[in-house]
Amino acid sequence: MFAYFWYIFISILLAILISAFRVLREYERGVIFFLGRFYGVKGPGLIIVIPLIQQMERVDLRTIVMDVPSQDVISLDNVSVKVNAVVYFRVIEPDKAIIQVENFLEATSQLAQTTLRSVLGQHELDEMLAQRDRLNMDIQTILDQQTDAWGIKVANVEIKHVDLDESMIRAIAKQAEAERTRRAKIIHAEGEMQASEKLMAAANILAQQPQAMQLRYLQTLTEIAGDKSSTIVFPLPIDIVNNLMKQ
Repeated sequence: MFAYFWYIFISILLAILISAFRVLREYERGVIFFLGRFYGVKGPGLIIVIPLIQQMERVDLRTIVMDVPSQDVISLDNVSVKVNAVVYFRVIEPDKAIIQVENFLEATSQLAQTTLRSVLGQHELDEMLAQRDRLNMDIQTILDQQTDAWGIKVANVEIKHVDLDESMIRAIAKQAEAERTRRAKIIHAEGEMQASEKLMAAANILAQQPQAMQLRYLQTLTEIAGDKSSTIVFPLPIDIVNNLMKQ
């Protein structure tokens, strides 16, 4: 009976000793508490945690990719859209991530959702579609400042999708079509302006030399004669026309 008791005692002692040894991977850290008070951060590798006296919380230091659920956002120009994003962050101070916040993953997720709605609500729809890089940077800066107290570093924020209603898509298509029509008319008008300036300059040069006008006239007759047309042209010397105009 006495031997059986010692056998149980030694087995329990060995189990306690074995449980005191913990192995932490390269990307893990252990936050140690001694009788409920913060003791320190250990790892990676083999560490010893005194059973019943010390407790350990594991913290992963790898970059976490968090998908922000689709959020209903009303833009500055009163357009309702659904926006979702992805946040890249990692824990850089394990003790703060455990002590300062109950669940840093849930806290970061909720903060990312509210920040996404707040930042995008201050911009118009065109800015959401055309200036995503700047909006990503604004959201990242705000998140990084807020989560710094939790020992978290936000590395990047990317807006993935901006979903619009069918009516808004049709309105944007009409706007784009109107913009293309406007540009086409402006280009056509600029071409007419440039052509008129060139014609006016050519007319001024030809007016200074009547012989040049006559040569141009003969060249035009040659071009007309080369075409298979029934047009009849009666050549009239330029000097006669000038004399008639003077009279």
